[in-house]
Amino acid sequence: MTPETTTASTGGIRILLADDQALVRGALATLLGLEDDLDVIAQVGRGDEVLPAAEQHRPDIALLDVEMPGVDGLTAAAQLRRALPGVRIVIVTTFGRAGYLSRALAAGVAGYVVKDTPASELADVVRRVMKGETVIDAALATDALTAGPSPLTPRETEVLAAARDGGTISDVARALHLSEGTTRNHLSSAMQKLEARTRADAARIAQERGWLL
Repeated sequence: MTPETTTASTGGIRILLADDQALVRGALATLLGLEDDLDVIAQVGRGDEVLPAAEQHRPDIALLDVEMPGVDGLTAAAQLRRALPGVRIVIVTTFGRAGYLSRALAAGVAGYVVKDTPASELADVVRRVMKGETVIDAALATDALTAGPSPLTPRETEVLAAARDGGTISDVARALHLSEGTTRNHLSSAMQKLEARTRADAARIAQERGWLL
């Protein structure tokens, strides 16, 4: 899919939008475009289109959803920060999960807001981020402090993510190139840490807390 070029820049803050829902993406573009000092210059619907679009259009700000095909928005944010560190990134998502916020901050984002943020407030977030501020939804920041970091190791997270769709131990082990015994051990450890009775319950808990994508 070729990134959509929305408008020619009029000298305002140049914005790249990334959201896999065309209606949401279009609505955001329209609302932000009503602001005299904001220019939505490109739109994409996949996470793996973010970096190519940014390299082509050179936005000042990238507004990224979390859950997108290709790569997720947090991975896209990290890629963008490495390749074009001058681009400021704001996550705009339905998923106000504390673990997602922690990962977003680790990826170097400058803002994190939920999609029900009024358009006027989102425009203000863009302006503040452009000035160098870091803007985080206050309620989400409180939740993140309360929840704390994920207790899972990177390997436990990987194994639990692979197991959440209901595959067998053999399926998960084969997909991750692990032995079945090692896979069971990681799943058992994750379940104990999350106080879950089953791996499906462990995956649900981790997902709800933003520790899995």
